[in-house]
Amino acid sequence: MSHILLIEDEENIAKGIILNLELEGFEVTHAARGDEAIEIYEQKNFDLVVLDLMLPGLSGEDILVKIRDVNEKTPVLVLSAKDSSKSKVRCFNLGTDDYLAKPFNLDEFILRVKRLLKRSSWTKKEVEVYKFGNNEINFSDFKAYSNEQEYSLTEQEAKILTLLTQNEGEVVTRGELLELLGYKKDSNTRTIDNFIVRFRKYFEENPKEPKHIISIRSVGYKFVK
Repeated sequence: MSHILLIEDEENIAKGIILNLELEGFEVTHAARGDEAIEIYEQKNFDLVVLDLMLPGLSGEDILVKIRDVNEKTPVLVLSAKDSSKSKVRCFNLGTDDYLAKPFNLDEFILRVKRLLKRSSWTKKEVEVYKFGNNEINFSDFKAYSNEQEYSLTEQEAKILTLLTQNEGEVVTRGELLELLGYKKDSNTRTIDNFIVRFRKYFEENPKEPKHIISIRSVGYKFVK
């Protein structure tokens, strides 16, 4: 069961969120003050933090900074009455994973919660070294090796390769890959295609006839060991 920390001072909103999360089978711990929330966060392990920005005791932005000082990987979903681009950009720069403006649709909120928890589970399953064919990926130092060639991976490359290898034999959709990099899942961009071309140059004996990173037309990609 996933454990979620809800930091929200508006009682009615908090009650509605807690009810809906518990109906989905999640365990919820609630904090109404910013200073209280940090104490709770540091004492327990949470799979997700749902964070309001306007709080007594300590602002949501300050809490976000403190959370990232403790753990860079705990997913954070910001809830805010501030629907300005400036507020969103600031929060993403501080390390939030998603941002939802108030008032929001509860169905959309639950979908975002589930997506962040799914993404978090990929990270938790991460292995340091992954070998396939004549290739090796070292996720701890962002290095890849293929036929005596060494490649330095970017953080985004490592994220995509982690997701593909952890879902070996299963289709990973373009939308999932785009969301992993911070894009909307329906974004019209060739970013993912460019990464796949690069990976095939790294790891495939014949990039035009790939055996490891297979395209599934109109859906996404499948990794085959």
